[in-house]
Amino acid sequence: MQDPTDQRDKVLATAAQVLEHEGRALLRMADNLPDDFAAAVAQILTIKGRIILSGIGKSGHIARKIASTLASTGTPAYFVHPAEASHGDLGMITGDDLCILLSNSGETSELGDLIRHTRRFSIPMIGMSSHDDSTLMRAADLRLTLPQEPEAGSGIAPTTSTTMALALGDALAMALMEQRGFLSEHFRTYHPGGKLGAQLALVHQLMHGEEAMATVAPDADMQATLLKMSEKGFGIACVVDAGKLVGVISDGDLRRNSPNLGSRRAIDVATKQPKTVPPDMMAAEALAVMNTNKITVLVVVDDAGAPVGLLRIHDCLRAGVA
Repeated sequence: MQDPTDQRDKVLATAAQVLEHEGRALLRMADNLPDDFAAAVAQILTIKGRIILSGIGKSGHIARKIASTLASTGTPAYFVHPAEASHGDLGMITGDDLCILLSNSGETSELGDLIRHTRRFSIPMIGMSSHDDSTLMRAADLRLTLPQEPEAGSGIAPTTSTTMALALGDALAMALMEQRGFLSEHFRTYHPGGKLGAQLALVHQLMHGEEAMATVAPDADMQATLLKMSEKGFGIACVVDAGKLVGVISDGDLRRNSPNLGSRRAIDVATKQPKTVPPDMMAAEALAVMNTNKITVLVVVDDAGAPVGLLRIHDCLRAGVA
């Protein structure tokens, strides 16, 4: 019986060899990117429709992932299965679109109808293959040629070739994202769910609007101010002069000014120059402001200093920002 320690060492050695092999292949590809890579980015940026990706088998799985990455980073894209394309889904592809077809050998027969469709209707087509003289690549308008690296491990299953195709797809998506000026707030639009979406939420997406705010003039008496604060139920009043926020009254301000509170004006009780945040700030940053200053509510102000909403720490926590 094989010693368990020897078996474990062999398993780890195999895993390390595969990762090192694929890592070296990726570094070599980084030093020798396909000649048409920059041209492919430039052409995709001109497309009015969508980017259609297709492939069969392992290449199909990679194509699906590339399509998903493109779509989530500002380049509308979707995957079309080549077999389904041959049975009617070719109608989904229009003259405004561009196709990226994946086949390591470049001789995948299932892609034949897609190739002919793009040629017949002058639909731009980019081929991704490790064989530059293959049927796919000869037909392509632009070629994303992968280095002909041996497969990792036994070489029976696609490993290095699919890793390179996946990585090149990521490189394409990131280059396009940079060229489009795609920012984190745009990313959140396509990822509203989950922890990542919450972390990328903006203040205006979580705040309560002007209807939730208790707003008073600087010379308002405290009885009227207290009534407004009770009516809105957020434990805070905004003191506004000429449309701009000049102070905030919180429950803490009321306690600190409890002696003769009834005879005071709102501006006398308010905290001047309170902590505020803009509506386009990341909610995570606003939460940090609250934690640093040990406050639970922030007034959201626009560029002119006018109050436009309230953000509570509970709103951030409920959304999963923390």
